Amino acid sequence: MNDGKDRERESGRAGERENEGPGDWGGEGPRERGGRENTRPLPIEWEDDEVVSSDLVPPALPLSESPIPTLSRSLALPISVPAEAENQRLDLFLASRFSETSRSAIQRAISGGDITANGKTVKPSHRVSAGEEIAGEIPAAPVIDAVPEDIPLDIVFEDSEIIVVNKPAGMVTHPGAGATSGTLANGLVYYFNRISHQLPRRGGASRPGIVHRLDVGTSGLIVVAKTDRAHLNLAEQFESRAVAKAYTAMVYGVVKENSGKIEAPIGRDRRSRVKMAVTREGRQALTLYRVVERFDELTLLDLEIKTGRTHQIRVHLAHIKHPVVADSAYGAGRANSIKNAKLRAAVAGLGRPFLHAARLGFTHPATGEKMEFNAPLPRELRAFLEQVSTTR
Repeated sequence: MNDGKDRERESGRAGERENEGPGDWGGEGPRERGGRENTRPLPIEWEDDEVVSSDLVPPALPLSESPIPTLSRSLALPISVPAEAENQRLDLFLASRFSETSRSAIQRAISGGDITANGKTVKPSHRVSAGEEIAGEIPAAPVIDAVPEDIPLDIVFEDSEIIVVNKPAGMVTHPGAGATSGTLANGLVYYFNRISHQLPRRGGASRPGIVHRLDVGTSGLIVVAKTDRAHLNLAEQFESRAVAKAYTAMVYGVVKENSGKIEAPIGRDRRSRVKMAVTREGRQALTLYRVVERFDELTLLDLEIKTGRTHQIRVHLAHIKHPVVADSAYGAGRANSIKNAKLRAAVAGLGRPFLHAARLGFTHPATGEKMEFNAPLPRELRAFLEQVSTTR
């Protein structure tokens, strides 16, 4: 293998694209920073890639000195659907009226039968009608403060408005069910306190400044707002799909096409509430992929996501029968099909999915400058890649 390919693989960058358009990569080279090794077991985590502004606070909320209110009780219904809300999705209709809680909590309540439309259980995608009575209750999730914890952070870039962090695998983005400490948010609160920086109010007590998330098993780049102004601007960029997000993944099997796209709707898996799946009723999702290198039984891919659905890359790759290597949720048992014993042992010892958020591009919320960042593969993924290369 030539030196060019070696450098490309180490940096996590899968080469330049042809016919680049808006939101793609260009201009000066990205800023780089190394990852860190982490081999502890990874739990399955229900975590969105993105936190849209409607999940956090009312869009029109003024940036006053008072803190953003948090939900401390369940939301009581019924509510009658007004004429102007005709044909809206039920989850979106409720999210627009109860902005103190997240859309995902509303969706769980609907799917669990806690909310009805005219006395009938429906799906979150149910289209409401004028005069329809929505009844039930949305249980309030307990607020878990992100208390300061001295957690080392791999800071790629920082100024007065934003901070870009290279998150290791095994770290949850912010506190929630099953993870009340050791999260990126805990480390950020400690760091902000140490530099005497006032915490942004947007995001609430559990995720101050957090605009988007990565799954617990995924390493790579996350941008965090240091001010309310930056948070609002970045949230709008994510919602408008103006943020460029690219990943490096090793998948099972040999992908035949040099490049392609996976366009399939993603929704909750009916057989498992902690998993997602390609479903007819799901939300539109688009993933682009390009082959970086093929091995005897595995393929190294570069991927761009044009939407930010929960577990999007993992679900889409499993959908085309090439799940991410060592992904116990969406590729369980696939390693047993590997014929090479050394390669099979290497997969078993990896301890995390081979998925890394390698590149991130957005517009600086204050200056308007185009920002581009690159995170090389962390040590454990580079080591696995070398093992794959020597088992041909």
